[in-house]
Amino acid sequence: MGKYTQLAKDIVQNVGGKENIRSLTHCITRLRFQLVDEGKANDDILKNMDGVVTVMKSGGQYQVVIGNHVPEVYADVCIIAGIGENMSSVEAPAQKKNLFDAFIDTVSGIFQPILGIMAACGMVKGLNALFVALGLYPDTCGAYLIFNAVGDGLFHFLPLFLGYTAAKKFGLKPMIGLVIGAIMCYPGVQGSALSASGELLYTLFRGSMFESAIYTTFFGIPMIAMDYTGTVIPVIFVAYFAAKCEHFFNRLIPDLVKFFFVPMLTLLVVIPAGFLVIGPLATFGSTIIAEFVMTVRNFSPMIAGAIVGLTWQILVIFGLHWGFIPVYINNIMTNGYDNVMMPFFACTFATSAVVLAIWLKTKDRKLKDMAMPNFISGIFGVTEPAIYGILLPLKKPFIISCIAGGIGGGFYGAFNFRKFSMGGMGIFEFPAMIEPGGGMGNLIVAVSGVALTMVIAFAMTMVFWKEDTPAPESTPAEPAPGQLLKKESIAVPLEGRVIPLSEVSDAAFSQGVLGKGMAVEPTKGVVTSPVNGVVETIFPTKHAIGLTSDSGIEILIHIGMDTVQLDGKYFTAFVDSGDHVTAGQKLIAFDMEKIRDAGYSLVTPVVISNTDDFLDVVGSSDGTDFITVLR
Repeated sequence: MGKYTQLAKDIVQNVGGKENIRSLTHCITRLRFQLVDEGKANDDILKNMDGVVTVMKSGGQYQVVIGNHVPEVYADVCIIAGIGENMSSVEAPAQKKNLFDAFIDTVSGIFQPILGIMAACGMVKGLNALFVALGLYPDTCGAYLIFNAVGDGLFHFLPLFLGYTAAKKFGLKPMIGLVIGAIMCYPGVQGSALSASGELLYTLFRGSMFESAIYTTFFGIPMIAMDYTGTVIPVIFVAYFAAKCEHFFNRLIPDLVKFFFVPMLTLLVVIPAGFLVIGPLATFGSTIIAEFVMTVRNFSPMIAGAIVGLTWQILVIFGLHWGFIPVYINNIMTNGYDNVMMPFFACTFATSAVVLAIWLKTKDRKLKDMAMPNFISGIFGVTEPAIYGILLPLKKPFIISCIAGGIGGGFYGAFNFRKFSMGGMGIFEFPAMIEPGGGMGNLIVAVSGVALTMVIAFAMTMVFWKEDTPAPESTPAEPAPGQLLKKESIAVPLEGRVIPLSEVSDAAFSQGVLGKGMAVEPTKGVVTSPVNGVVETIFPTKHAIGLTSDSGIEILIHIGMDTVQLDGKYFTAFVDSGDHVTAGQKLIAFDMEKIRDAGYSLVTPVVISNTDDFLDVVGSSDGTDFITVLR
């Protein structure tokens, strides 16, 4: 177990427990859960945890944004939840997703496991090109050859890795996926090998974008000459088809001979289909997409780049940028560079510059303490902590960063900015922008675009962003001598025995993580409003409700322990989010007897969520002043 054990325990508990986790992966900053029932996850509790930036639901995934240390948290969550890397922890029916969600989930599940090593290998390749360009060693020496092998090895045999990860995603035995990738990289079946050793029989689709040479046939069926080493799309489709075939043969073949007959029959069906039909069709599909993208880009590279730069951070927020990763990789592997998606590079530095300006301008000590680490993180290519922690809550800085990213993206589009190999993030991407022959023109464009974007983002933030009010110090000042404290009393929202919050079994409440307050062991199953105010949140499971009083006190009432698992059974709500309520108004009714019979405690914490905004929050169990807020 690691140093994030307690955080991991709290996360597992508040996503609905390990039995609610279908599968788990992670990217650079997020834990990406697939949950059996997202309704069982405690969104508000997770969002307010120390160590959690925010929670997002997108692409069929429940995403818990952690920050740069997500790999360590992920490792501890896997141990606590009893799941293996990228493997399902429960056998449960898959939730239905719309087509777009399913696509995003599939793409992210296939590429996430190898993104780190792809970035590492690409960085080595870029640095190797840089060192040759600087004259540190020639491109004929052993050092260059070895470093180039480190940089090229994964990308040359990319179908092996994608075959493996796609197999895990589609429920195919991973070793079969690995073998499929190896076969698709086999030298003898590549188009270049066929053209070198065979006579051209005829050409299909002559004169079109799909023109294809035929050098050999498979029992009379023409085999289109294509090279699959370094490709992305074909092996994914072949692995998907293989998963269907394997499941079919598993049902058909007797258990006695399944061990070798199922993989043999799967390969004998899938591989010919892959080379004859699936691979060519997938490649043609990639060709169509590339032609469409290039048509748009040819209309106006500057406008195309501006659109990418303007919208990229919005896609990142929802985790939807994964859907464009195959386009980016496919361009690099087939064209030797990407100039379609690379305008997003400006966005990283737009975010960093905005955060730097906020750091210089803000008088809020807490915001200033957050800004500098997020600026450094952004320079190294990880912007989610800055986006969620600073830009989105402040709103206008986020808009500024998008505008600046769009301007930088337009600049990159106009100057045909390219990246020649996968690898690196932030400033570590620069080596991959050196032209293969050692030319520095593209790198100059990259640096110029970063400088332009950062200057614009910084200047716009300094001019247009202003703090609404002077921010309070992190520790409220003591009242002046003779000055009277202002206080406000919060009424008891349930009938029953009042107990200190420290006696609640849930550590998130008892340790004051969610704020100070008290708890009630109810004798009547009715919750009433303790204040005049607005219903901010009522959970879909109706086990908890959040209120904001007319004077700005935020109150969370959580009925029972772990009662979210009842999924709304035995609870009835009488208000909706956004309703204005008065003190004493009925909010929720619950069947105490049935909840106890189901094995749940009814101890109900009542906490002040924005405790830090007040001088103190004091609880009393004598029945007169349940909770007193001091200003």
